[in-house]
Amino acid sequence: MSKQTYRVCFCFHRRFRLAVTEAPAEIKDLFSQYSENGIMNADRLRNFLIEVQKQEKVTESDAQSIIDQLRHIHRKGLNLEAFFKYLFSDSNLPLQSPTDLSLVDFSCACLKNVFFSRANLLSAKFRDVDAEGSIFHNATLHACLIDCSFFEADLRSAHLQNADLTNANLENANLEGANLKGATLSNANLKGANLQRAYLRQVNLRETK
Repeated sequence: MSKQTYRVCFCFHRRFRLAVTEAPAEIKDLFSQYSENGIMNADRLRNFLIEVQKQEKVTESDAQSIIDQLRHIHRKGLNLEAFFKYLFSDSNLPLQSPTDLSLVDFSCACLKNVFFSRANLLSAKFRDVDAEGSIFHNATLHACLIDCSFFEADLRSAHLQNADLTNANLENANLEGANLKGATLSNANLKGANLQRAYLRQVNLRETK
C-alpha cells in the first residue's frame, strides 16, 4: 500500500496512504483549525488558501467557487471529506504550477514523502537519494538516478526517458503510464512495481530484479 505526502510550496507536509478513505490525523487537525462546527465556509477556506498555500491573491469569491464545485458533498461549505478530496484535486492551484528544479543537485539527500508533482527535474542529480514515498506524478526526470530509493513512490506519468536507474529501488512504486524509453534499469528492483501502460521501448528488463 503506497504512501503519499502533500507538500505545499515545499514547506508543508501531509501524509496518507492511498487506500485510506478517511482523512489522516494531520489533515483532520488542519481542517479543525479552519472550520467551525465541522464546516469550512468560504471565508475560512480563503484564510486557509492564503495562510497555508500562500495564494495571497485569492478572494472569497474564488473560495466560494471551490465550494460550489464540491457542493454535492455538502451545501453550506466543505466538510472534512470534501476538504480532503479538494487538496488532491486538479482544482487545487498549487498542484497545477510546475516547479523548475532542473540541474539541482539532490545527491545523497533524504527526500522522503516530498511532493514533486509536475516539477521540472531535467538533468537534476539524484544519485544515492532516498525518495521513499515521494510523489513525482507527471514530473520530468531525465536524470541520473543511480542507487536511488523510490520505494512506494508515486511516479505515475513521470518522464523518465534515458534516465539512469542503475541499482535503483523501485519496489512497490507506481509507474503507471510512465515514459521509460531508453532508461537504464540494470540491477533495478521492480518487485511489486506497477508498470501498467508504462512505455518501455528500448528498455532491457532482463537485468532487473
